[in-house]
Amino acid sequence: MQLLLKTHVNQSLPVVWAGFNRTLFDRLSPPFPPVDVVRFDGCLPGDVVHLRLNFLFFRQDWISLITDQQTTGQEIYFIDQGTKLPFFLASWRHHHRLLRHPSGGTVVVDDINFSTPFQLTDYLMYPLMWLLFAYRKPIYRAVFK
Repeated sequence: MQLLLKTHVNQSLPVVWAGFNRTLFDRLSPPFPPVDVVRFDGCLPGDVVHLRLNFLFFRQDWISLITDQQTTGQEIYFIDQGTKLPFFLASWRHHHRLLRHPSGGTVVVDDINFSTPFQLTDYLMYPLMWLLFAYRKPIYRAVFK
């Protein structure tokens, strides 16, 4: 399933890119499930992000590898690919795009492709995933005001 969310922020492309760090990552974590960051290398190829999701009675590891990062005059992006996923996900690819907006500022794009072990649960997970990433929009706006 594809999930696409766009958020316009009022900072320049280089400023937003510089802000994509561990501090922002911590602020973007939703309230549930609580997330422990085991490892956060950054947003460049070869970097690893290892999260531990705490579901009260059990924990699940989520490990992603940054597989690509590119910079042009109009866009900066990086891609994280899930290598070890929680039981409810079969695949994960998150294309983080930062686009220079013609009237100023930057558009933060979360372009996500995911699947669950069963097609039916793809549709059931979609609203939850949408909410988890829509939760980020006001945080992006506050951080990059």
